[in-house]
Amino acid sequence: MTTTVADYVIIVAGGRGLRMGGEIPKQFLPVGGIPVLMRTLSVFREALPEADIILVLPAAQQAYWAQLCEEHHFAVPHRVATGGETRFHSVRNGLALLPDGVDGVVSIHDGVRPFVSPEVIRRCYAEARERGTAVPVVPVVETMRQLTESCNLSEADSRTVDRQTYRLVQTPQAFRISLFREAMQQDYHPSFTDDASVVEHLGRRITLVEGNRENIKLTTPSDIAYAEYLCSLQ
Repeated sequence: MTTTVADYVIIVAGGRGLRMGGEIPKQFLPVGGIPVLMRTLSVFREALPEADIILVLPAAQQAYWAQLCEEHHFAVPHRVATGGETRFHSVRNGLALLPDGVDGVVSIHDGVRPFVSPEVIRRCYAEARERGTAVPVVPVVETMRQLTESCNLSEADSRTVDRQTYRLVQTPQAFRISLFREAMQQDYHPSFTDDASVVEHLGRRITLVEGNRENIKLTTPSDIAYAEYLCSLQ
């Protein structure tokens, strides 16, 4: 069988937006007049024009997404997969849309990270092609303390740790398709907090690349305010 080499993107958007304090899921909120999720898909289209984009959404949100696409005349090509019980299962459902006999690179990205830079996306894909894995990270800029016992702040013992040895993890997390397919055949485990942790469970080394500070995950109302500010700079 001939192996086809291609690039894929799985964008996971399963949030209900509870911490936003509203009824509209955060991935659909307008930022600069454009729904967050449309901004996310558009930056991948800009960075990787030939990549196949797969959007993972809960079944209950797919009709609303189709309505938004029609209202905004959104033309970025993509396919829709149905979300699962956890992020792990949602990613697995998206991965199932990749055809057999294909290899190359697939990345997984949070739908509510619309400000990842095209340069970071391309950097992740280039590194994953060469090394098999690539995860964008940024330095920790604040002093960190580690709780050594209780998580109750008033009772916990703690100590300062060297922030130079820590990094904050972002997405997209990119992998060779053959490797990621192998990783996703594992049974789900609560320690799978992101896609890299799934691959790491196989004993594979995770390659880190430089991310961009603006690539925040929109979670709270203050994040939306910051997002509006970032839009004003564009």
